[in-house]
Amino acid sequence: SGTSPSMMENKVFLSFTFYSTILILKMYVVAIITGQVRLRKKAFANPEDALRNGGLQYHRQDPAVERCRAHRNDMENIFPFLFLGAIYSLLDPSPAVARIHFFTFCLGRIVHTVAYLLQLRAPTRSVAYSLAQLPCFSMALQILLATIPHW
Repeated sequence: SGTSPSMMENKVFLSFTFYSTILILKMYVVAIITGQVRLRKKAFANPEDALRNGGLQYHRQDPAVERCRAHRNDMENIFPFLFLGAIYSLLDPSPAVARIHFFTFCLGRIVHTVAYLLQLRAPTRSVAYSLAQLPCFSMALQILLATIPHW
């Protein structure tokens, strides 16, 4: 009929949506874990939370809580992935290649989080980080190559 397919018929976009949603859910899980560890360790970032949970002496940092805050690193990496993956999806890449990009990033970020939370031996976390960066650099390069001719 000459009309473009809806987004949900686009295999690349569906793959991007699937892996992005897994990553966002993972971020929520880490936030919940952080909150639970804060309560268990009685280590609160804000005085009002400390007062509500026993007193100002609990307005403090705790190494276990800080380790759970892996979502800071997630924000530095997953948010750019969401942008790059969405734009990359518009370039009409091969669905199989795109899925490899999205899966590799997702797997790398999950392993990174597990390595961070469970204090796995080095270089597990840095290898996972590096693995996840490869598809991001690939997508960024492809986006630049696709847009440069139009400048």
